[in-house]
Amino acid sequence: MANKSGGGSGKLVLGFLLGIAAVVAAVFVYFRFGTPPVAVADAPFPFERQIVHVPLNARIDREMKTPPFGTSEDVFEGGAHIYMEQCASCHGTPGHDVAHARYMYPSAPQLWKKHARGTVVGVSDDEPGETYWKVANGIRLSGMPAYDHILTEAQMWDVTLLLKNADKPLPDPVTQILGGAVR
Repeated sequence: MANKSGGGSGKLVLGFLLGIAAVVAAVFVYFRFGTPPVAVADAPFPFERQIVHVPLNARIDREMKTPPFGTSEDVFEGGAHIYMEQCASCHGTPGHDVAHARYMYPSAPQLWKKHARGTVVGVSDDEPGETYWKVANGIRLSGMPAYDHILTEAQMWDVTLLLKNADKPLPDPVTQILGGAVR
């Protein structure tokens, strides 16, 4: 009598492959003919925020640099000028939010405002290397552009160190620049 036990595992593998093909086909049909969230106002995919932030944070941790210089009034002034030219239109200025920023996805954080919980202002609780990385490289699928080909390394560090100190009193010339009084 012949042993026919090999036929069962073949059916199992075939069933598994057909199941994978069905899932791939369903995903294709959903993306091609369904209504996946592509508009800014659409609800996000489940776990979308976690899926994006895990690799982002891991890469920043690997590539983070330390500031090549310290803070000074000149650094803050240079950072304030760059901030007003490049950043304020999305991230606001002290005491002035940008109305359209909350309608971006993800929304552009107001970098001169305290967080809902706590006393942290903007990104002042982040390591300078993290903020620098985000300024230099941008953040994919967020609207945050990369400035590494637009600004010099020193300019990016000036903005970074200014934002690191956004929770502290800044020199009067810097607050005037950020208030739009000086150009």
